[in-house]
Amino acid sequence: MLRRLHPVQPDSFAFTPANLEWAKGQISKYPEGRQASAIIPLLWRAQEQEGWLTRKAIETVADMLGMAYIRALEVATFYFMFQLQPVGSVAHVQICGTTSCMICGAEELIAVCKELIAKTPHTLSADGKFSWEEVECMGACANAPMAQIGKDYYEDLTAEKLRELIGRFSKGEVPVPGPQNGRYAAEPLSGLTTLKEFESGRKAHNASAQLAVDIGDTVKRIDGTEVPILTPWLGKTAKRAAKVSVEAEGAEAPAKKPRATKKKTEGEA
Repeated sequence: MLRRLHPVQPDSFAFTPANLEWAKGQISKYPEGRQASAIIPLLWRAQEQEGWLTRKAIETVADMLGMAYIRALEVATFYFMFQLQPVGSVAHVQICGTTSCMICGAEELIAVCKELIAKTPHTLSADGKFSWEEVECMGACANAPMAQIGKDYYEDLTAEKLRELIGRFSKGEVPVPGPQNGRYAAEPLSGLTTLKEFESGRKAHNASAQLAVDIGDTVKRIDGTEVPILTPWLGKTAKRAAKVSVEAEGAEAPAKKPRATKKKTEGEA
C-alpha cells in the first residue's frame, strides 16, 4: 500500500524540553556512528507528542540522528504504526479487525465508527475530536472484540459500549481502559479457575489498566513529564570514560606492598 505524507503540513516541529531530554537519552544508548538506530523510538515519541507524524518532525529527527531525510522518510512511510495524517484532537480509535475480533463483532464496532466519527478511516470527525482505522491483530484475542483508543486497550467491547466510550471521551472524560464487561484481565468469563489465591489483595485494575490510571496518559499527548526519564547507562558510561581517561594520562597504579619474606636462619639452605 502506497503511503504518502499529508498534503497540508505545519511549518515547524520541536520536541518539548522533557521529550528532547528523553530523545537524547535514547540516542545515547548507541555507540558513535550508530545513532540512526534510534530512529523508530524518536519518530514514535514525536507522534505521541503531536498525535501524528509531520514532515517537519521526520526531518527534525533525521537531523538529530545525522540521517538523510529520505532514510527517515523510508522508515516513517514503511511502518503502519506511524500516522501520516492528522488524527482526532481527543483520540484516534483503532479497531482490531483480525479473525478473533471479526468473529466476535468487530464489524459492528467499525459501523459505530463510521456513524459517529467518519464514513472513511483516517478522516477527522466533523468536530475534529476523533479519527479511526481498522488494524491487524493487536494480541488481545481472549478479550475480543477490542480497540486501542489513544494508548490503551479497551476490550470485551460491544457496539453499545463503544458508542458510550466515544460519548464519554467527547465530554472530556477518560474511561478506565481494560475489559469493559467486568472481567479483571483475560480470565474465563465465569471467573478464575486456578490461582484463586491471588484474587485477594490485588489492585483495582489489571497491571496495564492500573498503570494507565496511575499515569493518567490514556489519550493525553505525551510531553515527557508523565514518568521519570531514566538513563542508568549514562552513569556507567561516565565512570568507564573517567577510568579510561586516567589510564590514558599514565596515572600510576597504587604501589603494591612488598610481600613479607621469611628470614632465613643459620643452617637453612
